[in-house]
Amino acid sequence: MQVWPGEAYPLGATYDGAGTNFAVFTEAADRVELCLLHDDGSETAVELRESDAFVRHAYVPGVMPGQRYGYRVHGPYAPERGLRCNSAKLLLDPYARAISGAIQWGEEVYGYHFDDPDRRNDLDSAPHTMTSVVVNPYFDWGDDRRPRTEYHHTVIYEAHVKGLTMRHPGLPEELRGTYAGWPTRR
Repeated sequence: MQVWPGEAYPLGATYDGAGTNFAVFTEAADRVELCLLHDDGSETAVELRESDAFVRHAYVPGVMPGQRYGYRVHGPYAPERGLRCNSAKLLLDPYARAISGAIQWGEEVYGYHFDDPDRRNDLDSAPHTMTSVVVNPYFDWGDDRRPRTEYHHTVIYEAHVKGLTMRHPGLPEELRGTYAGWPTRR
C-alpha cells in the first residue's frame, strides 16, 4: 500500500477523487496509526509519520468513500495527568463526517478494568465500537444553482420547526409539530 505525506489541513478524512487525506490533531501521542477496517474484521494499520503543528497526516491513494477507519494512539498512559494513550482502543476520528455501527457496551470499550479502575485495560475495542467512514464530498446538484443573493439582501432566520407548526391551522393534526409539517412551498 502506498502512503504519501498528505496535508495537515483540512482535519479529518478528505476524499479527492483518487484517494483520501487523513489528518488528526494530537499533542499527547508519540505515534498515531490510521486503521483501515475490512468487512472480515481485519484491519490495515498505516502510521501517520508526518506532523505539522501537532497534526499527524498522510494521504492514502485508492482509499474511497465508504472505507471504515479509526485511529490507534501510542503514547503516555498517565490518567492522573489526563493522558490516556492506549493503542488497544480504536478511536473515532473527532473530525469524521460520518460514523458507522454501534457500541457494544462491555469492559472492552473502557480504558480501565471494572474490578481495578487504576489498571490499564488492553482489551481490543475494535469489534465493539463504532467506526469513522470516508465520505464523498461531491454532490450532483443537477439543474440547481446557487441563488447568488448578495449578503446585504440576505436574511438568515433560525426556525424551530415544532414551535412554528404545532398550532398551524392549515396542517393536518398528525403533521403538526413535526418536520413533515414544515411547509415546502415558498
